[in-house]
Amino acid sequence: NSDSFSCLLITPSQSVSQSLNLTYSVNAAAAAAVDRTEGGVMEFISRRRYSLLCFIISGLLFPALVAPLGINYGQIANNLPSPDKVVPLLKSVGANKVKLYDADPRVLRAFANTGIEFAVGLGNEYLSKMTDPEAAKAWVKTNVQCYLPATKITSIAVGNEVLTFNDTSLSGCLFPAMQSVHTALVTLGLDKQVTVTTAHSLAILETSYPPSSGAFRRDLKGCVAQILDFHTKTGSPLLINAYPFFAYKGSPKQVSLDYVLFQPNQGILDPASNLHYDNMLFAQIDAVYVAMNSLGYKKVSVQISETGWPSKGDEDEVGASPDNARKYNGNLMKLAMQKKGTPMRPNSELDVYVFALFNENMKQGPTSERNYGLFKPDGTASYQLGLPGVSSGDGNKTIGGGGGGGGGPVTSKTNTTSTAPPDSSSSGYLSISSALGELRYAGPWLYFGIMLIALLSSYLIIW
Repeated sequence: NSDSFSCLLITPSQSVSQSLNLTYSVNAAAAAAVDRTEGGVMEFISRRRYSLLCFIISGLLFPALVAPLGINYGQIANNLPSPDKVVPLLKSVGANKVKLYDADPRVLRAFANTGIEFAVGLGNEYLSKMTDPEAAKAWVKTNVQCYLPATKITSIAVGNEVLTFNDTSLSGCLFPAMQSVHTALVTLGLDKQVTVTTAHSLAILETSYPPSSGAFRRDLKGCVAQILDFHTKTGSPLLINAYPFFAYKGSPKQVSLDYVLFQPNQGILDPASNLHYDNMLFAQIDAVYVAMNSLGYKKVSVQISETGWPSKGDEDEVGASPDNARKYNGNLMKLAMQKKGTPMRPNSELDVYVFALFNENMKQGPTSERNYGLFKPDGTASYQLGLPGVSSGDGNKTIGGGGGGGGGPVTSKTNTTSTAPPDSSSSGYLSISSALGELRYAGPWLYFGIMLIALLSSYLIIW
């Protein structure tokens, strides 16, 4: 009934919610007027009709605004804000998922009852110990079970880019450790809510161009097949760290900047599949799907566990700039919000974790490694993504200091297998906005939605 209609208005946008609530109030008054003039039957019909129309409208508008968007929360720094100050930053960019590189108790406690999903990490240094089922069970109890259900831990990433370290003693522990952790979850009755996986560098592929030729490295096929079999049985995704930045940095004259930044460009046509690609990340994802298909695994989903673009780099790190970082991450987040799939999997939503939340000043390697963050440690944006309530540059908005230490990937990112793009250039970029704030990115769709609501409201009041 009309009294319980507000339950339908569970929206990510306060501004839209307020507009609909206002519209509802106006039409509630109209319904009362109908009741006084034409009786209870008209009230029943008009209220039911209004509720149905608003439900349809919300179904048309809100799916475009809600999409799974993850952020990597690394902490190799000595100047980061305390975890409780981080919650508003994540919400400001519309993120509803976070991936840690450890199981920092300060973070997990701070995010209790926020509804934000967490993937916790089990570092490479623990893999040999985790092959012992009892040790794995103890780790799960201490780092996962004790925070549930208040903190929404949904996944455990066992190790990071293990297979491409070319360390056989380490890679030999990976699969047994994953099994032990999963067995611990089953024993504790948590396997239905927490999955087990591991993140791989895109360098596990031997070939990726064109996407239809995607294939895993021959020396890794045995290990990869074991892990894919595990994913099939447990329903967990394959995690891939993919960085088109490295492809452009390595061959800036051959690789189109527009192609890697999701800018308008002529794209490429895969001669075997006849599929058209207008950005490198989608081509890389589909190359992984093809590689999995060649091993007989067609139902495992792919999650991009890391991708991003640095806002600063050394002289030889071509393309590392605030403008390019803004274009890459802004366009990527827009695509995620649009629930757009790849050419090979158009109906599968883009499942992506942006790297990273903060610039991390203690990371080793080139300058770019310390400048992947969407935010600086003081809470200002590293560059302007067009997000409401987030300042950039030398703005005054700060969120306090403290925290730091532990957790993130220590080594520099490995170069990924490139996907050759066309050669073109463009200066524009697609603006985005948070699904939790202004709806600027919706453009004409927002205008259409508002006009539709206004017209329907006017019709109902008159009717």
